[in-house]
Amino acid sequence: MIDGILLLASAGVSFALTALLGLWLIPLLRRLKYGQTILEEGPAWHRSKAGTPVMGGLLFIIGMTVALVFGVCMAAVQKDNRLYAELTSGFSQHRVAVWRLVAGYALALCSGFIGFMDDYIKVVKKQNLGLTVRQKTMLQLLAAAAFLATLLLLGDTTTHIPFVGLVDTTRGAGLLYWPVALLFIYGFINSVNLTDGVDGLCTSVTLVVAVFFLLASGLLALSCLGLLAAAAAGGCAGFLVWNCKPAKVFMGDTGSLFLGGLVCAMAFATGWPVLLLPAGVVYLCEALSDILQVAWYKKTHRRIFRMAPIHHHFEMLGWSENKIVLVFSLVAAVGCCVAGLLLKIG
Repeated sequence: MIDGILLLASAGVSFALTALLGLWLIPLLRRLKYGQTILEEGPAWHRSKAGTPVMGGLLFIIGMTVALVFGVCMAAVQKDNRLYAELTSGFSQHRVAVWRLVAGYALALCSGFIGFMDDYIKVVKKQNLGLTVRQKTMLQLLAAAAFLATLLLLGDTTTHIPFVGLVDTTRGAGLLYWPVALLFIYGFINSVNLTDGVDGLCTSVTLVVAVFFLLASGLLALSCLGLLAAAAAGGCAGFLVWNCKPAKVFMGDTGSLFLGGLVCAMAFATGWPVLLLPAGVVYLCEALSDILQVAWYKKTHRRIFRMAPIHHHFEMLGWSENKIVLVFSLVAAVGCCVAGLLLKIG
């Protein structure tokens, strides 16, 4: 009972703080003229969004971080709860689970900082391309490598794979886990970034994914994961107050790269990172559509989709932004159900 109250309180604090901070931060961003620049190759009707404040991801980054600190403090005061037991577990089975989350949230914050630098260069320095692809790639790979190295040093040397079981990542074919995990994290962080192209889309899809990991935390008896997932869900819901169509603020790379790191953190915290493949099916489709479009165009000078990533394809077909958000969120929910089934049957 106490653990449930802790999770609800964390989600509530994250929601309220994220939503209320918008009353102060959005006008500030407008006064600073930190507005979005709409690229020429994007949909023509998106040009009306030019000037909408960007860097709005700071809202939920602050909201989630405060909610996490609040949840931990509340658990420490109450003491008679599973969360406190996990946090003070020392060298028990929960130690690795707790440190996965600590390292994972650090990954999310580092990713958000990379996004902030990119946004700052774009909107403050007025250099539309922001960080170069090489700069962003190197920084993201460095952050991902530091995260994985931390897990290895803390003794996190196994991973669950559905229908296979527990795999030792320190011997034989299991050693492939580390380079694959590096590319996995890098790919998903940027896939989440690509999903941020329609009002409320990335926020809504990530809200669905966060709710899945909240439920998964119950199945796995990982209260620390539940706390993070609850804060993530509350923060995303709070941001939708300002980000649903018509968006009053955009999360920018500050927010989308942070959310990319966050979903990776939650996936690795379960010990079943592969679950992010079905749970993050929308992110995958966004990335694959972009990759296929570029590769096919270079080869044939023809397009597979009317525009990529794929949410723009549906815009070009006449779908409203609200319809895209609804359908993509439902697809994410189906993917999460598949992930839950895999987790249940092991």
